[in-house]
Amino acid sequence: MTKTLPPLGDLEHEIANLIWTHGPMTAAAVRKLLPRPLKDPTIRTVLRRLEEKGYFKHKVEHGAFMYYATETREQIAVQQVKGIVDRFCGGSMEDVLVGMVKAALIEPAQLQTIAGKMKKFVKPR
Repeated sequence: MTKTLPPLGDLEHEIANLIWTHGPMTAAAVRKLLPRPLKDPTIRTVLRRLEEKGYFKHKVEHGAFMYYATETREQIAVQQVKGIVDRFCGGSMEDVLVGMVKAALIEPAQLQTIAGKMKKFVKPR
């Protein structure tokens, strides 16, 4: 996993979600899937910004730029959360989780379910 990437604007996030969901695509394909009408130059500008920020790369296929994600949505989310935990909680995930339970954002039973699912990722010492 690389360094934390810069945050996304609303339109950047909307377009990024399309590529994370549907896989590599051209600006024209993005335009067809967007729920609101945007002109091709606008979409190409946003895709270029996403590439500059490190979220996507492109390759030329049949004369068109095909944009693809550099990392999965899950990997990006983990990077962003880690940045928040580091900045606001001194790197303590425990503080974040306790705070989420106190704020009723997550139930203690959900944490137990998550802990059970995570056992397969923890190697015995």
